[in-house]
Amino acid sequence: MELSDASARILAGLLEARTGQRLAVSRRWRIESALQPFIRDHGSADRLVAAVAAGRPAGLADAVVEALLNNETFFYRDRPAFDLLLGSALSRIERARAATKRLRIWCAGCSTGQEAYSIAMRFAEQKPRWQGWSVDIVATDVSRAAIERARQGLYSQFEVQRGLPVTQMMRWFDEKEGQTWQLADEIRRMVRFETRSLLDLPPPPPASFDIILCRNVLLYFCAERRRTVFARLAAAATADAVLMLGAGETVIGQTDEFAADPDCRGLYLRAAAQQPRRIAAAS
Repeated sequence: MELSDASARILAGLLEARTGQRLAVSRRWRIESALQPFIRDHGSADRLVAAVAAGRPAGLADAVVEALLNNETFFYRDRPAFDLLLGSALSRIERARAATKRLRIWCAGCSTGQEAYSIAMRFAEQKPRWQGWSVDIVATDVSRAAIERARQGLYSQFEVQRGLPVTQMMRWFDEKEGQTWQLADEIRRMVRFETRSLLDLPPPPPASFDIILCRNVLLYFCAERRRTVFARLAAAATADAVLMLGAGETVIGQTDEFAADPDCRGLYLRAAAQQPRRIAAAS
């Protein structure tokens, strides 16, 4: 059942055409690994590719693309970065929004929802601080299956324990049968999930986001599409919005839309917002 180069190219091309994500040659092994059930059902990888090309059965191509997507995520992924975002960076935005008392947060490429729920839990644990505030948390992903899982808020024992302190696990989750844990309705109601590509226009409502997380997604885009995504994110951000990328991602050499946040190492600001800061510092 070995995957031929031709079949690998076709399947990688299908993934990129549907999602914008490019599967590097060095990661082509993932195709055979992720599609084993489909390959087994069709007898060979080449027969699977032929069925996808023929569009039979209906929905096969969608299912193959879903299987090829990397939905790796966990609660408070890269904890120091989360502490910085929800610490000094959030405090700065809180001061800037004191008059309107409204915050808008977008988790782009949210996968199965753990990062969005990490933020929701932090706000829920600081109720007195946010009394009277309107906090919108929107989470989007190109994978319909991942979004459906996120909405359900059901996670395995491994997923709950991965990155989540025991105190939060016991406070916000109820254990179900079969080592499955259900997230509290209070937290689930705080996040709105949508199936949406990062390449889509316009951005999800309510737009004009104060905080945007786009983590470990741009790694899979070519340089041209990265620039497109950064432009989409900039268009959806307020002038002083904070952008959080994955640990292995950067804006340097990728876009002119964002620049490093001088006060919060590892976070980014709209490049246009940096000019007034430089002028103020020089005066």
